[in-house]
Amino acid sequence: MSDAPLSPSLKDLPKVAPDFKAELQEFNPDSMKKAETQEKNVLPSAEDVAQERTQQALIKGVEDFDTKKLKHTNTVEKICLPDKEAIELEKGQQKLIAGIENFDSKSLKPTETLEKNPLPTKEVIEAEKSA
Repeated sequence: MSDAPLSPSLKDLPKVAPDFKAELQEFNPDSMKKAETQEKNVLPSAEDVAQERTQQALIKGVEDFDTKKLKHTNTVEKICLPDKEAIELEKGQQKLIAGIENFDSKSLKPTETLEKNPLPTKEVIEAEKSA
């Protein structure tokens, strides 16, 4: 068998509307306007290429890293406890907060408020207006 493609039969071709077919046959390519082709694809700058190469080299370095080159280390955990002064200061603050939160308002003595600055009477206001 040959590898040459077979041309489709007439019945397999797509159907074109008659008015569109007539328009295609009458089309004159000379009636088209001449236009210059402008390439809009902007090429990357030298900086962009250098930056991409740096990133690729970094990624390749991470992927190809040999863990056998690492040295084994022992981690020493240090527990840092607060000193005596810090503990006493925190206890004092906690006692103050507990005293405020647990304060019993029923232990207060009842008081009466006395107004020391009385408002002037009508007579005093009238006397000041007339003066």
